[in-house]
Amino acid sequence: MDYLKIMFSSEIGYVFLIVILALVIVWAMYRMVVWSKRMPKGAFVFLAFLPLISIFPIPPQEIKKLERIKQEQIKNEDESSEPPNED
Repeated sequence: MDYLKIMFSSEIGYVFLIVILALVIVWAMYRMVVWSKRMPKGAFVFLAFLPLISIFPIPPQEIKKLERIKQEQIKNEDESSEPPNED
């Protein structure tokens, strides 16, 4: 029990926990892919759970970046277009 206290009181314990958690997630995802490739019905179930990724919101900073990039693209398109000929 003292070993666990020492391990999680330092940053190394948290890094170890995050690495283990990441490995478990990667392993679970790999198993899902293998399972879905073996069974056609499994593939449909697998694809049905993919939209759950959209549960996590996009951070506001990223939305602001995208809006700024869109405005810059529109501005660049306006600048690069040729003016109409006045004949």
